[in-house]
Amino acid sequence: MIPVPRIPEPADFDKECRQKGMKWLKANPDGTRPRDFWSPFRNALADGFANRCGYGAMWIASGTVDHFVSVDADKAQAYEWDNYRYLDNWMNSCKRNANDLLDPFLVGDGWFEILLPSMQLVLTDAVPPAFRQQAETTLQRLRLRDHETLLRQRREWYRMYQEDKLSIDGLREKAPLIAAAVEKQSP
Repeated sequence: MIPVPRIPEPADFDKECRQKGMKWLKANPDGTRPRDFWSPFRNALADGFANRCGYGAMWIASGTVDHFVSVDADKAQAYEWDNYRYLDNWMNSCKRNANDLLDPFLVGDGWFEILLPSMQLVLTDAVPPAFRQQAETTLQRLRLRDHETLLRQRREWYRMYQEDKLSIDGLREKAPLIAAAVEKQSP
């Protein structure tokens, strides 16, 4: 995970998502899954995350709008811009309740690093004690440390860099934690 700055709410979000969504919730109090008014804003969210998964911290071709506080936990949050995170779809499906997970918007610089050559993601001593348990739970539940899907992605970005198919600047843009690991190894 890497720091992600708060993303300004798109100008038409309130009218096209929040207001329509709240109106829909009032008309449908029966517990049905909220109607999707958020998907038209997926690209704005992706841009704010630089098209990188909020947890995997690598470029993804097509992510999804994640509700950090799930719609099951609080339907009113379904239509709040500040509740959205951009995630790889498979990671979103294993996230479940976020109560004990680290919010990508709260991650500080240098809290996580990739170990070379294993490509494992680990916590650093920079994680403040108040966030350490959440960070560890996030690594475990989302299998960020060493899930084979993530390891394969990391190895591929690293291979492209090693074979001069991707510059260090390109690596920094697409997979910043791998770029940081490469730069840490450089004399």
